[in-house]
Amino acid sequence: MSEPDSAVTTLAEKIDALFRVVRRPNREPYSNEDVARACREVTGESFSATYLWQLRTGRRDNPTKRHLEALAQFFQVPVAYFFDDEAGREIAEELELLGALREAGVRSVALRAVNLSPEGVGTISDMIDVIARRERDRDDPPRD
Repeated sequence: MSEPDSAVTTLAEKIDALFRVVRRPNREPYSNEDVARACREVTGESFSATYLWQLRTGRRDNPTKRHLEALAQFFQVPVAYFFDDEAGREIAEELELLGALREAGVRSVALRAVNLSPEGVGTISDMIDVIARRERDRDDPPRD
């Protein structure tokens, strides 16, 4: 279950998250112009890089449904990502996972875990939790 506070994200945050996680095959990020051009081709409507930048930064927050559908199509996410809070949370979590898997070390661990039994995967998961807790405790000094 997701944290309630993290569930509330703005349209700008959702769009910007797509740019951070969804990359070109060479792992370079897409530019506003790349995405705007693709959206213009899909919608046949006006869709400039400036307009997209405004959406990403929250300076504009009321795009047409057609523009959001074009963005969803470009980034290959369901359009519900923008409209449905629960679906948006789930898709955002999947995007975070995809972003983490892009990191070579995480990908290597995940690929090696594929051959483990469910019990082995559970053990690795428990170990990760313990290490994460220790690192968090080390970074957060105790409060008096």
